[in-house]
Amino acid sequence: MDWLERTARLRQWTRSGTRAPHKPLLFLYALARFRQDADGELPYSAVEEDLKRLLAEYGPPHRTTPAYPFHHLVGDGVWEVRTVRGPGSPGSGVRELRATGAAGRLAPELRAALRREPALLDRMARTLLDLNFPPSLHDELCEATGLELEPAAGTARPSTGRRQRDRRMREQVLTAYEYRCAFCGYDGRLGAVTVGLEAAHVRWWAFDGPDDVANGLCLCSLHHKLFDKGALGIGEDLRILVSQRFVGHSPAARAHVMDLSGRPLTGPQPGAPTVAADHRAWHTEEVFHGAARPAATATTT
Repeated sequence: MDWLERTARLRQWTRSGTRAPHKPLLFLYALARFRQDADGELPYSAVEEDLKRLLAEYGPPHRTTPAYPFHHLVGDGVWEVRTVRGPGSPGSGVRELRATGAAGRLAPELRAALRREPALLDRMARTLLDLNFPPSLHDELCEATGLELEPAAGTARPSTGRRQRDRRMREQVLTAYEYRCAFCGYDGRLGAVTVGLEAAHVRWWAFDGPDDVANGLCLCSLHHKLFDKGALGIGEDLRILVSQRFVGHSPAARAHVMDLSGRPLTGPQPGAPTVAADHRAWHTEEVFHGAARPAATATTT
């Protein structure tokens, strides 16, 4: 059985690019717990809050429940659930999972494969990260799930039939935006080398976002992370959105985030494409959290 292939093809509900990372998040969490205790089970009542937190932070902005992946991941052949009544999940209802003492863990065949080949766990985890989340969130997701991965140098990617990233995108996007952050204008260099500037996908590559300038932004490292977390977004008029859910009381938080609200993007240069409307709309619907703050007003002294 090809576990990497099965990992890459987790069945997820989807409609027009809607994000549903419920199963990948639970799977990453379960892999981390397997590494800590290969024989342990995960009672739903004990992990519910952990899963809820992961979904709130890394899932889509609309309401969701950890009961969904706990039940439905069974159908992918990588997870099993048993209750006080015996093997089998009682369904995806929260009350049923709690009342029946439902507990899950990796499927027996997968646990055996991971014992035979410990390095398989890292390859499966990286597959989940690559196919479901942007690179800017990978390290943070590992920390949030308690997953410690070995360095990936020289690791072969699974053959999943998916397209490969275009390594030229970074240079094309940074050139289009003249090596300045589209949100704050930061343009730092160390000698002749740019420092802290990155090419961000507006529609994530994991969700069929193309590697081209119309789906890219040149962002500094801070604003790239905030953009991928949904604290920042882009409005229909190509002005910056700041989520009402973002809270920061320091002068730095106001200067670097809150005061961006309503500002037009910096760039791209004339002749380069602006962010395509369909990619912008996807990010607003699937990543940006909550309503946008009113446009910041200039303060006078």
